[in-house]
Amino acid sequence: MQLADILQQGAVKVLGGCTSKKRLFHDLGTLAEHSYHVPAADVIDALIEREGLGPTGVGHGIALPHARLPDVDRVHGIFLRLEKPLNFDSVDRQPVDLIFALLAPQEAGVEHLRALALVSRTMRNPDVCTKLRANSDPATLYAILTEARSTQAA
Repeated sequence: MQLADILQQGAVKVLGGCTSKKRLFHDLGTLAEHSYHVPAADVIDALIEREGLGPTGVGHGIALPHARLPDVDRVHGIFLRLEKPLNFDSVDRQPVDLIFALLAPQEAGVEHLRALALVSRTMRNPDVCTKLRANSDPATLYAILTEARSTQAA
């Protein structure tokens, strides 16, 4: 599995400002609806419910929100870069500016975990994060993310 298998170019966006985690989940839901035809309200509710189990801010300015949804046919990714970092209750108490969300089918046990591990490995790479933070063009961000995994797999 590579990031290009789960992330569409249209599911990558830069946001100028986001005022709350709830607003961020709305933005993720809207992008999921446009990119993957998953109802935004379902995505928002699922992400909020999952976040209630514990924050998905993993540190170093990165958040990996994820949820399982009954109407999703396979794992889908959404990437957002925030121009202004957002408090996300991260483990290191640092605000986040790089968000990679995953939406998985309700029954996707191993597939969901493999996708989460792949995204986590990619986002732990400091070179990838530096490049992501230095660019504002969604097409460039998509290329950085998808090429990063290809070179790691070699």
